Amino acid sequence: MATLGVLEVRPPVLTSSSEPLPIFDGTTRLYICYLCPYAQRAWITRNCKGLQDKIKLVPFILENKPSWYKEKVYPQDKVPSLEHNGKVLGESLDLIRYIDANFEGPSLFPIDPVKREFGEQLLNHVNTFTGGIYSSFKGDTVQQTSAAFDYLENSLGKFDDGPFFLGQFSLADIAYVPFLERFQMIYSEIFNHDIMAGRPKLATWIEEVNKIDGYKQTKVDKEKYLEAFKKAFLVL
Repeated sequence: MATLGVLEVRPPVLTSSSEPLPIFDGTTRLYICYLCPYAQRAWITRNCKGLQDKIKLVPFILENKPSWYKEKVYPQDKVPSLEHNGKVLGESLDLIRYIDANFEGPSLFPIDPVKREFGEQLLNHVNTFTGGIYSSFKGDTVQQTSAAFDYLENSLGKFDDGPFFLGQFSLADIAYVPFLERFQMIYSEIFNHDIMAGRPKLATWIEEVNKIDGYKQTKVDKEKYLEAFKKAFLVL
């Protein structure tokens, strides 16, 4: 998998006072929020396909989005969404598949049927994984989620031709990495726990994924994210 080293300056965020864009003018736009892990999935896929010049980033502050986004672009009023060929698509797992299948660049899903089948299992499991972690934050988080991280450790041992879920970096990794990036921060900073302890394959996965330029350029601001997390989950 090519790690395309295109360095990109992040565009400034749009707010409620931002003028409407020329929607459906032939420009392909990816609407995101820099703090949102779901949007980050699509952003990583775009980068790893080398589509920085083909898909324009349009970042918002979620709490202060322009009204025209809901009215004229995406009635669901969520991110990510992709404006492409006169239509707008949403839902992050659907979008990463769409971007991989409909744009140029290296394929991010293997041809091998065994790997494809396991990749589908991982994609189908990711919402269960993330939902279980988020729902644990009011309880005994470390103990309640140990099995969830063990599932990832065991999954990373299925193929031996690379350190990632399907051997080589793929959509399966992209589906999980924005959340693991955040969970690693949360467990370390809030719960004083290392999710990699006793999980050498997960530790290697985190080390190796951090070498991929297309992902590194999307990483969330730690302080801003932890501040937002505390407001969302730790207010009594």
